[in-house]
Amino acid sequence: MSKDALLIVVDPVPSPVATVDVTSPVRLQQPDRHQLNLDTRSLDQKIAPDHPVRAVWDLVCALDLSKFYEPIRARGSAPGRPMTHPRIMVALWLWASVCGIGRSRELARRCESDNTYLWILGTVTTNYHTLGDFRTGHGKALDDLLTQVIVALVDKKLVDVERISQDGTRVRAFAGASSFRGQERLEELHKEAQKHVEALKSQVHDPLSKTREEAAQERAAQERQARIQEAINQLPAIDRAMKNSNNTKAVSKRKARASTTDPDARIMRMADGGFRPAYNVQIASDTQSRAVVGVSIVQAGSDNAQADTMRNQVEERTGLKVKEQLVDGGYLSLEQIKNAEDVVMYVPLRPPKEGQEPKKPDPREPQIVQDWRNRMASEEGKKVYKQRASTVETINGELKCNRGLMQFSVRGIEKVMCATLWSVLAYNFVHFSQQLLSG
Repeated sequence: MSKDALLIVVDPVPSPVATVDVTSPVRLQQPDRHQLNLDTRSLDQKIAPDHPVRAVWDLVCALDLSKFYEPIRARGSAPGRPMTHPRIMVALWLWASVCGIGRSRELARRCESDNTYLWILGTVTTNYHTLGDFRTGHGKALDDLLTQVIVALVDKKLVDVERISQDGTRVRAFAGASSFRGQERLEELHKEAQKHVEALKSQVHDPLSKTREEAAQERAAQERQARIQEAINQLPAIDRAMKNSNNTKAVSKRKARASTTDPDARIMRMADGGFRPAYNVQIASDTQSRAVVGVSIVQAGSDNAQADTMRNQVEERTGLKVKEQLVDGGYLSLEQIKNAEDVVMYVPLRPPKEGQEPKKPDPREPQIVQDWRNRMASEEGKKVYKQRASTVETINGELKCNRGLMQFSVRGIEKVMCATLWSVLAYNFVHFSQQLLSG
C-alpha cells in the first residue's frame, strides 16, 4: 500500500462565528497622560549608533574651530558667564542645515524635544537669541570652515577644480517690496526716527533707572534710525548700478530706491518673471565631484563680470589652477573672455535676433575671442557645456529645496553670507561625509 493511500484528508472544522451585541458599550483604549514613565536610557542610548547626527559631530570635532574662540571673553578667572562651546553651536547649525532648518526660533524649539538636538547639547541649554547670534556672527570663521572642508576633499583627491561650473540664483530677501523708498521719503523717515529716539531718551531722566522694556524700545528706535541712514547711504551705489544697466530707457524713468528694513537688498527679476527684493547667490562647483568650491553674494540681478571673481576665489581656496570654466549666457562679456588668457571659457554664443542672420566671425577680433566662438560652435564644446546644467544648477535646486535657502530670514549682506555658508557646508557634508571622516 502506498504512503499516499494512508493520508486521510480531513476538512477543517469551521470556527464558530462570535455574535456581537451592538447594543453593548464599545471597548476603547483611552490616553492616560498622568502615568509616570521612568526612562532609564541616556541621551546617547536614544540615538542609533549609525545615526547621521553622530557623523556631524565627528566632522565638527575634526575641524579647526580656533577662529570661533577669538571673540570669547570668558577666559581664565575673569568674571563672566562661560560661553557655550563653539563645537556644540557649529554642530547644531550644521545638523539643522542638513535638515533644512534656517530659523533660530525653529531650531530652539527642536532643542527642547528632538532627541538629535538634545544629544548634541547634552546637558547644555540654549535659546533662540544665542542661536541666532552665533549663526550670523562668525562670517570669517564660517568661510574658513568651508575652506577647510574643500582642502580636505582636495587632499583626498576627491575634488579637482581643473573644470568648474558657475551659476547665480536669486534668493528672496527678508524685506518687503513696500519698504523701498526714494531719497525724499527716506530723509523724512530719518527725521521722524530721530525725533522718536530723542523723545524716548527724554522720558527717562536717569539712564540707570530704565526698565528693560524702555531700554528695548530705545534700542529698537535707534536700530531703525540706523537702517534708514544706511538706506540713504546706499542710494548713490544703487543709482550708479541703474545707470550702468543695459536697459537705459527703463532706468531713465525710475529713481533710485532703497529698503528701510534691509538696505543691502535689491529689487531683482525672479525666476517667475516677477520683481522682488532679493540677493544674487553665486555658486561654483567642481564638475567631476559636484562639490561646492566657491560662494559669494552679489547685490545685482546681473551675473555679468562675476566669472573672474569666482575663479580667483576658487583658486585661492584650493591652491589649484582653474583651467576650464562653464558659465551661462548671463556672464557673457568679451572683456572677461579676453582677460581669461590661461582659462578656457565655455559661454554660449548670443543667439541672433528674430529675422537676423548669425553673426559672422570678425577677423579683427583677438585670437582668444575667435577661439571661443569656434569652440562653442563645435559639437565637442556643446557637449562639455552641458555639464553646467547637470552640476551647478542641480546644486542650486538642492540648496533651495533641502538646505534652507529658499528665502533668507536675516537682513544685511554679511548675515546673508553666513546663512548661505551654513547651507553650503551642509550640502558638502551630505555628499562627502564618509570621505571626510575616513582616514
